[in-house]
Amino acid sequence: MALLELKDLLKHYPSPEGGRSTVLDVPEFTLQAGEQVALEGASGSGKTTLLHIVAGILTPDSGSVSLAGNQLNTLSESAVDRVRAEHIGYVFQTFNLLQGYTALENVLLGMAFSAGQDVGRAHQLLERVGIADKANHLPSQLSVGQQQRVAIARAIANRPSLLLADEPTGNLDADMAQQALTLLREACEEVDAAILLVSHDPAVLGAFEDRRSLTELNRAAKVGGAA
Repeated sequence: MALLELKDLLKHYPSPEGGRSTVLDVPEFTLQAGEQVALEGASGSGKTTLLHIVAGILTPDSGSVSLAGNQLNTLSESAVDRVRAEHIGYVFQTFNLLQGYTALENVLLGMAFSAGQDVGRAHQLLERVGIADKANHLPSQLSVGQQQRVAIARAIANRPSLLLADEPTGNLDADMAQQALTLLREACEEVDAAILLVSHDPAVLGAFEDRRSLTELNRAAKVGGAA
């Protein structure tokens, strides 16, 4: 059984004209446990919408989403939250760190809804990503690259089955981006997590052996959509 399976996925948004704009029209997509896949997608191909649906943040208008044997589209909101907490890690383009919390507290939040918070493990993760000495720093006291490292540590804190990454190096320079990608992939291998990354950056996509085109996968992208 595939770790992730999408079938006949459709998502619409209201259009400025008062009708509906099709953002996603994905007949089929599968991801196996431990796979590391990069999806190339131009602006309007539905990259963020796709990841949000996989994470259960958004609900498709039709079609099915199966994650680790759970049919997300048939579950209650609370049940989806539990599946997300148990199986999903997420690295956002803007990192989404809570500004009033330290680096350590942000990592602990990654464990809050799964097996429980483990301060020792949180410290180990910050050490793993090279910023153990920044544990008590707020995000505003960290560089962009350091914030990205906290985001990676938080994303793998619950030992996810699947890590989602949405343009995760978009705010980094070229050297920092390659370092972050290497760190991200190695950290996922250590917890045996699959990766589904979306990007438009050839340098990012080139780091993955398994590269697929979201534009080809998503029929809606051929007629325009939303990011």
